[in-house]
Amino acid sequence: MIINGLQKLTLLDFPGRTACTVFFGGCNFRCPFCHNASLVLDSVSLPRISQEEVFSFLEKRKGLLDGVAVTGGEPTLQRDLPDFLKRIKELGFAVKLDTNGSDPAGLRRMIEQGLVDYAAMDIKSSPEGYAAAAGITAIDLKPIFESTALLLEGRIEYEFRTTAVKGLHTPEDFDAIGRMIEGAEKYFIQCFKDSGDILADGCGAPSRSELDEMLAAVRKYVPSACLRGVD
Repeated sequence: MIINGLQKLTLLDFPGRTACTVFFGGCNFRCPFCHNASLVLDSVSLPRISQEEVFSFLEKRKGLLDGVAVTGGEPTLQRDLPDFLKRIKELGFAVKLDTNGSDPAGLRRMIEQGLVDYAAMDIKSSPEGYAAAAGITAIDLKPIFESTALLLEGRIEYEFRTTAVKGLHTPEDFDAIGRMIEGAEKYFIQCFKDSGDILADGCGAPSRSELDEMLAAVRKYVPSACLRGVD
């Protein structure tokens, strides 16, 4: 298990919870706009945090924190993730899982085992634009559709989200995304921001008017959709 980071307090990563965030290294996508590029490309050489260090921290935060957000990278690539989440739950914390949706079977098992309370799934783009947005030459979209359908069942709280990138996304892409997640409880369009740790050069932020056009395209299918982190 590769744990490369622990943010000890977040009021943003887990909606409705005072939480910490655990960062796992490694990912099976290469999204050019990824803001955690070092976790994706070079997690092995980054400093690591042991599981025991994480759980020692959580023991001391009982009653102060009420949630743990698990992100990456792509956490579902970690074979020991269910055991890790089980220990978190046994300490009394709620769990939020960030995922790209590429492992629907694993996601289903963790939900059925009561290990995930809230899931946030990235929808990279329309089916036609998915490979480019995920940064790989070819992609099997069946797992993505399966994970989407699983969350739409509403067994747990969930959200879908897309990072909008100028030149990579169009309003037509968001119309197709809306059809993919029609009826979703929560969907957020996040505007690309350069974190300084981006996977590829050339990514830019859409204008506010462009974001509003993208949002309007989605709202035909998900009326509650909104922009997140946009001034």
